[in-house]
Amino acid sequence: MANTSIYTGADGSITLSAPQGGQGDAANAVLEEYELISVGRVQNVRVEIHSDVKAFHEVGQRYATQLRPGNITIRGTIGRAFINGALLKLMLGEAATSRPASSWTQPSFNITLLLENAAQPGIRSTVTLYEVMVEEWIYAIPEDDFVTENITFQALYTSMSDEAE
Repeated sequence: MANTSIYTGADGSITLSAPQGGQGDAANAVLEEYELISVGRVQNVRVEIHSDVKAFHEVGQRYATQLRPGNITIRGTIGRAFINGALLKLMLGEAATSRPASSWTQPSFNITLLLENAAQPGIRSTVTLYEVMVEEWIYAIPEDDFVTENITFQALYTSMSDEAE
């Protein structure tokens, strides 16, 4: 059954999980410390998937004669109004609290974005981003608005599913 529901941000939720391996272990330590499995107080969540399509143009032709698929980049942003250092630690790992003596492991984690309309329970849309790394952390203290932190991230790959119970 195709999902034809219409959603707003109020229908959404975000959960984080840790993949296997050293980077996942580093992320899991932060997720457990901050009880960050379910992420709250977020706004302006954005996921972008870019496919570097290459057009081949023949001499003397105005239209491309062939399109070739190229590299795919998955990136996004999350704004969060609940400041506690968790997202910065997901970016820097052990380097968030002190300067490590040598190289350190940057955490990677999975993000699951779930949309489910309360008026139509059991029908949901799920996007999962795998092996996400935080690329940029921004801390904003505006004069007349809420204090927020914003992250920019990249993901290794993604999956999408529409479900109906």
